[in-house]
Amino acid sequence: MSLLNGASILVTGGTGSFGKAFLKEVLANHQPRRIVIFSRDELKQYEVRQQFGDDPRLRWFIGDIRDERRLARALNGVDYVVHAAALKQVDTAEYNPWEFVKTNVIGSQNVIEASIDAGVKKVVALSTDKASSPINLYGATKLTADKLFITGNHYAAAYPTRFAVVRYGNVMGSRGSVIPFFERLGAEGKPLPITDLRCTRFFITLPQAVQMVIDTFELMQGGELLVPRIPSMKVVDLAEAVVPGCELVDVGLRPGEKLHEEMISPEEGRRAVIIRDGKYFIIQPDMGNWGYEPPADGVPVPEGFAYQSDKNDQWYTVEQIREIIADGI
Repeated sequence: MSLLNGASILVTGGTGSFGKAFLKEVLANHQPRRIVIFSRDELKQYEVRQQFGDDPRLRWFIGDIRDERRLARALNGVDYVVHAAALKQVDTAEYNPWEFVKTNVIGSQNVIEASIDAGVKKVVALSTDKASSPINLYGATKLTADKLFITGNHYAAAYPTRFAVVRYGNVMGSRGSVIPFFERLGAEGKPLPITDLRCTRFFITLPQAVQMVIDTFELMQGGELLVPRIPSMKVVDLAEAVVPGCELVDVGLRPGEKLHEEMISPEEGRRAVIIRDGKYFIIQPDMGNWGYEPPADGVPVPEGFAYQSDKNDQWYTVEQIREIIADGI
């Protein structure tokens, strides 16, 4: 039986790409008592309500995670929280750093405090590969948020609430995906700009991301940072899959952008184990005074391990990328 059956769930940032995919999966294949969508944009909430036909299990809260009192009201009676709300654009963060700190850092701490006070059972926060060895402000705010959620288990040690984090790379089919941009340029017969022809990235589909969060609710004790073991792809292969035979233009890396992405740094690798027959990595907490125990099926990674997109042992081919896109990702 699913852990989410009969449960009350709240999703911050619930009208985004992940939130809509999560709602679709949970409403169709689980039996939640109710799902609270907590987000700032009334237009997006209206559009998502139409998409789900005003399902009576859904509740709609206009609110900002910067407002702890509004979070407290929305969390009343909630069992599980998915924290997906964040500001995410790398270049926008460089120009508006304090706004990103207020949402991604202070807002995250508000979610932690309000969840403990409301007696929430489990909270899963979404992270990003840019939080590993960050070189831009967005990544730095998400790394800070990761650490806040992991150490939130210390705050909650005498309470029932537990926190875990999932970290994954670029999401195919999300609002920020480069695929629609490539498709539009291809349809107009224009060349595709590539930040660097050597770039590699981790890519995950929305259904994979949703399943990972559901799996995390099932297996977490609190304190885990989960990373999916997924293939990398070359950005030039993605371009070829989207627009076959396209002309590519090397435009250079943008400020704060990496040539290759990383999801587990060498320092984090010292605490990493593989679980679920190689499906996920877990970066274990430094301290687990709330009762954390290493997973029974955990296999330590090799000495000196780091999980980087250019050194992965799994790669998507152009044809595989094409098939994923054709399936509607």
